[in-house]
Amino acid sequence: MRDEKKAVGCRVCKAPLPRATRGRPPAYCSRGCQAKAYRQRKRPPVAAPEAPAGPGGARARRRREIAEAVWRIAAGRGLHEASMREIATEAGVSLRVVQYHFTGKHELLVSALRMLHEENERRARARVEALRRPDDPRALLRAILDEFLPLDEHRLMSFRVFAAYYARSLTDPELAAVFLHGDQPLEELVAAVLRGAREAGRAAPGIDPSREADLLVSGITGLGMDIVHTRRTPTSVSEVMDYHLDRLLPVGAPGA
Repeated sequence: MRDEKKAVGCRVCKAPLPRATRGRPPAYCSRGCQAKAYRQRKRPPVAAPEAPAGPGGARARRRREIAEAVWRIAAGRGLHEASMREIATEAGVSLRVVQYHFTGKHELLVSALRMLHEENERRARARVEALRRPDDPRALLRAILDEFLPLDEHRLMSFRVFAAYYARSLTDPELAAVFLHGDQPLEELVAAVLRGAREAGRAAPGIDPSREADLLVSGITGLGMDIVHTRRTPTSVSEVMDYHLDRLLPVGAPGA
């Protein structure tokens, strides 16, 4: 005969439980305690104490883990698969944990996108700062544009995530307002580099930095997508980039 677990008291007040006459042993000593337990289950979880400020805090780490789960789903299956429950499963946490850290799906998707932008910016800054000749506009431009090509696992994942967000933004006005914002920081950065090269006499005569920046940024995005789809190789894309950079910043230009 199977051993039965002994009752340890009411789940709410810990008072002794009445003896069961039939069926399952009682879990509560009274209807009042049973009702109280029901209300507690319906109530939102009590906020946990804030973790220490900074990227090392437990709260920040948990939010990052959940955001990374969004990235993996978006890159591998698309944002249409990123339900709150699926995100929780991918992150290895309960749905209530996800709901505690993010008030809703829209906030989660936007936060995950912003975290990915911050991570990419950090990585890009480190690579650009490592340039041997940071005063060389051609090397600087090449380093900036390389950040938007899927040349390693992280950048490939990022490219796929951004593609998934773009597809979702076509039918999600709220997400589009964040993803397709009016700011153009990359174009402005590329234009600033070209403008500086022009002022130093190292650019081809007659170029318009702003228009050239628009062309370079949109072009590198399309070429990156070709790499993702294996229509082009990184080597062939590098040759296309060299062609345009040689046109804009010719080696024989004064001051080069």
